[in-house]
Amino acid sequence: MYGAYKALGHYPDYWYWILRGRPSRSPHLLKQKVVREYGEKFGLKTLVETGTYYGEMVAAMKGRFDRIYSIEYVPALAERAARKFARDEHVRIFCGDSRVVMPEVLALLRGPALFWLDAGYYGWVGKQGDQQRLSAELEMVLSHPYPHIILLDDARGLTGRDGIPSVGDVKAYVESRFPQRSVEVKFDIMRITLRG
Repeated sequence: MYGAYKALGHYPDYWYWILRGRPSRSPHLLKQKVVREYGEKFGLKTLVETGTYYGEMVAAMKGRFDRIYSIEYVPALAERAARKFARDEHVRIFCGDSRVVMPEVLALLRGPALFWLDAGYYGWVGKQGDQQRLSAELEMVLSHPYPHIILLDDARGLTGRDGIPSVGDVKAYVESRFPQRSVEVKFDIMRITLRG
């Protein structure tokens, strides 16, 4: 029930964000727009998401991508999403740590995909997040044979404090380790694309 109420709040949240002068935390409608635009711009037919949560991004994008794979760490949320999208044959929900599940998802890909990764797990739900998860996800996706595009949500969580990398740290790592990639942040979303 909470997911339905949360989805109803997307439009007021968007307009309130505009009225406040577009602060760093982006509303979900803007995030959906960015995912949709990047899928279209790069001709991507597969979306891979970490952090299913209540399935809002999957619900918004299920009519726009041929395949959607979403990974959720919390079993109750993964089960809920699996039930919610049970009739959508092109949507598959995975449960587990993305560092364990991501290789399985990458093995399913037959071409480049759009990755919507969640940086919000740094300290999510009041718990100390796993400091290595983001670097492991980026390494797996960027080392994969296909030229995937990555959108990293909640970039503001990359604070550079308490062992968490900063936006600059992630940008430097990606652009030095994968020189064919460029990194920019706009509206709290880190965008990792092909250079040029």
